[in-house]
Amino acid sequence: MKPTKITVPEALKADLPHTPFGKILSATPVVMAVVATMLAGLASSEMTRAQYDRSLGAQQQSKAGDQWSFFQAKRLRGAIQRNTADLLQTMAEVNPLDAAVLSRAAEQLQGQASPAGSTEIGKQLLAAIQSSGGQQALTYLRTGETPASPAGLSLDPPMRAAIEGVETSMPDAEMKVLMGQVSLTNLESSLKTARDQAQAFDTATKPVNQAIEQIDGLLNREAALHPRAAVGGGSGLAVGPSLVRDFTAARLRYAALRYEIEARLNQTIANLYELQVRKSNLSAEQHHLRSQRFFFGMLAAQAGVIISTFAMAARNRNFLWSLAAGAGLIAVAFAVYVYLFI
Repeated sequence: MKPTKITVPEALKADLPHTPFGKILSATPVVMAVVATMLAGLASSEMTRAQYDRSLGAQQQSKAGDQWSFFQAKRLRGAIQRNTADLLQTMAEVNPLDAAVLSRAAEQLQGQASPAGSTEIGKQLLAAIQSSGGQQALTYLRTGETPASPAGLSLDPPMRAAIEGVETSMPDAEMKVLMGQVSLTNLESSLKTARDQAQAFDTATKPVNQAIEQIDGLLNREAALHPRAAVGGGSGLAVGPSLVRDFTAARLRYAALRYEIEARLNQTIANLYELQVRKSNLSAEQHHLRSQRFFFGMLAAQAGVIISTFAMAARNRNFLWSLAAGAGLIAVAFAVYVYLFI
């Protein structure tokens, strides 16, 4: 099958402009169609990026909400622990925890003729006290301190100003200016550092917390076997209400301080996530605006295509083609402006 040969009628050839400018104008429909397609692609691309940033902002807002929940829960737990310790101290005599008394109590439990279970409790209690975590736990309970808390996160001035704006509910217009000064790279780096600090503190306190819970559970189990026991060592019984009370008060104070530190770490992470949310939302708004502008440019190019198409059926083609080319140039210039400055 031979290929079909396309020929242009002689009458149409005669109507085509012969000047260089006229030949350029004769290609206007094709050029405008290409420009319109390009702008439509840019508009679609910008809208896709806007939707992505919106979705990313929603994910970041969810993460911020989780951190705020942790912050509130730990603040509440810390307040409960502190109030309970204060109440215990007002209702009964509470003495500073003496690790030596606790160790002697465990040794007495292990060696004395006691009811079934007490000897085993004594063995477990002595092992817990002598363990590495137990020794650290007793040190912190005696001094009222926690493992070293991370130093305050160092934030650059624009980031601190933006966080202050979030905390004070600054208007959107002012927040937009502040967020424009925040570096996304620095924000991500600070967020990673904050998460690492929280994880490091959890890792440092985990063995201490486990040892405290184990010792507390063993003391309560032994005290339950002797509800009327006297102070440890004073009546031949190792673990009495006074020893349990002293340990409980020290444990409550330690827990209150630990929860306070963890709450501050969660608050820092939550604030940084809030900045990320606003960064993503501002980026989404910018891409949405760019998409609209590219769409307007596409409409101008489409107008050029329509005008140049009408020119094919008109006698005075030079004028219409010039009008179409002008619309196309405006569309291209507008697209360049949007791409570079918006």
